[in-house]
Amino acid sequence: MSNKLTLIVGATTNPSRYAFFAASRLAQHEIDFIPIGIKTGDVMGKEIVDLKTKPALKGIHTITLYIGPAHQEEWMDYLISLQPKRIIFNPGTENPDFYTKAKAAGIEIVRGCTLVMLSTGQY
Repeated sequence: MSNKLTLIVGATTNPSRYAFFAASRLAQHEIDFIPIGIKTGDVMGKEIVDLKTKPALKGIHTITLYIGPAHQEEWMDYLISLQPKRIIFNPGTENPDFYTKAKAAGIEIVRGCTLVMLSTGQY
């Protein structure tokens, strides 16, 4: 497994959603991930962690966001508190306020697409 433990925020069991594709591709690339969200169920054999509980997670390298700006506010400080190396803002999740807070905490901001990054070897 890669050492880039990735938190998929907005994880879902719906196979037509990009967050589901991301879990599938991360698994294919043997990158360990934790699905987290407000939905329940399992993704690629991993139980979706309840975001509402704001669990203490350690060793998160990358957070990949699949929740839009309107739903980010209540989770922003929690996600920053996990001290990831970077946060990937996938298309539709762009949020200048979040960028500012994350950068102030020393977190790299990536405005990109996890799926493209994986397919081009830039992950």
